[in-house]
Amino acid sequence: MAIVKSGSARYEGLGKGGKGHVSTQSGALVDQPYGFQTRFEDKPGTNPEELIAAAHASCFTMALSFKLAEAGHEDGTVETTAKVSLEKEDGGFSVTRSALSTKGTVPGMDRAKFEELAADAKANCPISKLLDCEITLETEFAG
Repeated sequence: MAIVKSGSARYEGLGKGGKGHVSTQSGALVDQPYGFQTRFEDKPGTNPEELIAAAHASCFTMALSFKLAEAGHEDGTVETTAKVSLEKEDGGFSVTRSALSTKGTVPGMDRAKFEELAADAKANCPISKLLDCEITLETEFAG
């Protein structure tokens, strides 16, 4: 059985002058503004790359949390930032990279095991599997 979640967007006006709004099924985002100015300039609002970065960071962090628990750890903290790169290529734009940077504090665990589990989470979290781009991982660990 598949779990299906949804998001929606509408764009009023066309091109650079258009204004978009994005919403999520859960209501976490409701008519959040997006458009050319929020994507390529510093106007308030969101953009697809920021949303992908948040999705990747949250998916990876949850996957790593579960791997740490499966390894027998009951306490700890994992914080992750994802930086998604949008680059102009071949007359269009492509998402070319998602750079994950994670910091873990897990009492009683050594750094090598943390890095092993983090690499596994990077390779196997559902959003990593979805993305067709380079995915890098930088770890920081405090035992």
